[in-house]
Amino acid sequence: MSADFCGAAFSNLTLWLRWCQRKERDTALKLSIFPFLAIALGFGHAKSVEAHPHVFVDGGVDFIMSGPGTLGALSVTWLYDEFETLYDLSSRGIEPQPDGSLSDADRETIRAAYSNWPDDFDGSAHLTIDGQSIDMAWPSDLAVDLVDGHLQLTFQRELDEPADIAGKAVEVAFYESTYFFAFKITNQPVFKGSKACIATVMPYMPGSESDELQENLALLSREETPDIANVGELFADRIIVECE
Repeated sequence: MSADFCGAAFSNLTLWLRWCQRKERDTALKLSIFPFLAIALGFGHAKSVEAHPHVFVDGGVDFIMSGPGTLGALSVTWLYDEFETLYDLSSRGIEPQPDGSLSDADRETIRAAYSNWPDDFDGSAHLTIDGQSIDMAWPSDLAVDLVDGHLQLTFQRELDEPADIAGKAVEVAFYESTYFFAFKITNQPVFKGSKACIATVMPYMPGSESDELQENLALLSREETPDIANVGELFADRIIVECE
């Protein structure tokens, strides 16, 4: 892995991972060295390998309009943290190009792997109109890229039927139900096909109860799931949409 992409420390970590893969293919062994390596390399999200949540994802949601005031689909972007990106690429034996990009072949390898969505996939983008949950189609048009050393996925969720959202209360909550993945909206929403709408990002606001809950969740191992159903919603960033 080139120093231009991640720095010399990342190259050393790649050597560690390759050594582990040759000596022992057991995933548990590989994970057992990650907390030490993450701390040694100074990753801000080192806790992602030892506490709940385990993966940190930035990104956001854009709105694909099929007409004035009519929503046809959501375009969802995930931008993995540096540690998860490194783990993902290393586990597939992928190294970025000298300019920090992915080759077409490596991009297709990752795209094919992520196209196999799990049965319990909940989309991360949860749309409501006037308080009613809106069903959307399975993800499509998955694209993969490497952006400033972060693995980026984008995919589309089409509404079962285009929805008139003019003058209605529209909200998208950005979360994964078990909170294994911690999502944060960092991209300003864009409306594609219409300029008659505005979007306001409402970040999750910590509070005494949610802080205590996060402390309890941090005690869970990677194999444990929170007892609280849909717990990720409690920590969700949200997008409020207004259309004329």
